[in-house]
Order: sequence, then C-alpha cells, then structure tokens
Amino acid sequence: MLVKLLLILIFPVAIFASSGEHTDIFPRTINFLIFAAILYRFIAEPLKNFFQQRREEIINTLNSIRDKVEESKKAKEDAIKKLEESKIVAKNIIEDAKKEATLIIEKFEKDLQNDLKNLEKYQEEKKNIEKRKMVKKVVAEIIGSLFEKDIQTFENQELVNIIMKKVA
Repeated sequence: MLVKLLLILIFPVAIFASSGEHTDIFPRTINFLIFAAILYRFIAEPLKNFFQQRREEIINTLNSIRDKVEESKKAKEDAIKKLEESKIVAKNIIEDAKKEATLIIEKFEKDLQNDLKNLEKYQEEKKNIEKRKMVKKVVAEIIGSLFEKDIQTFENQELVNIIMKKVA
C-alpha cells in the first residue's frame, strides 16, 4: 500500500521534473522502484506468511519442549517421593521381619523347652513303668520258685532276703 502511494507520487514528479537532460539515474531509479514494487507485490505476502508460519512452528516447538520439561520435572519429583516412600516402607518391612523373627525364635525356644519337659516326663513315666514291670516279673519269678518249693519251710525273714536279692 505504501509502495503504491509512493509510486503514484514519485512517478509523475520524476517524469516531469527532468530538465531535458537525459540523465541515466532517474530512469534507472524508476525502473528499480518499479521492479522493487513488483517484487514486493509478488513476494512480500508469501514471505510474510512463510516467516509467520516459521515463527509459529518455533513457538509451538518451544511450548511443547517446555511442557515436556515440566512433565519431566513432575515425573522426577513423583519418582523421588515414591522412592522416599519405598525406603520408609522397606525400613518398616525390615523392622517387622526382625520383630517377627524374634517372636518366632522365642516361640520355637518355648515350644522346644516344653517338648523337652514332656519328653523327660514321658521317659520318667516309661522308666517307672519298666521298673514296675521288672518288679512284677521278679516277684512273679520268686513266687513261682517259691511255689515250686515248699512255702512253709521258709520264714518271713528268709522270704524277704530272697526278694531283696532278686530286686537288687
């Protein structure tokens, strides 16, 4: 628009202002201005559009990069928070496992002590039962051998001595 106005004002002045001398500078200037106007007319708009599109592409690229950077920062912060939480959870799990292991060991030792006491009682009872069996067997043998002999010939003291010898 400005160029058209400029051409309209300069062209007539340049043509009528010549003093008759033919200087080469004015026609060349006019030709250059006409060429520049034509060139501007055909190239200016596409050039403006190209640079405007390029500018928008760069802005969009920068915005997307900025968004990705922000997302990365948020993801990093979230990862750090999760890491800290995981460390706390891991620490709690380890403490719980140690406590549980201690309780299991204590329970195992208590059960072991109870089992040992029960085994000792069982062995003691078994020993007593075996002792009674042996006494019964010895008594049965003595009585059997006494019945083979004449009981009336023995005195009570002799009978006690015989039993004591068998038991001992």
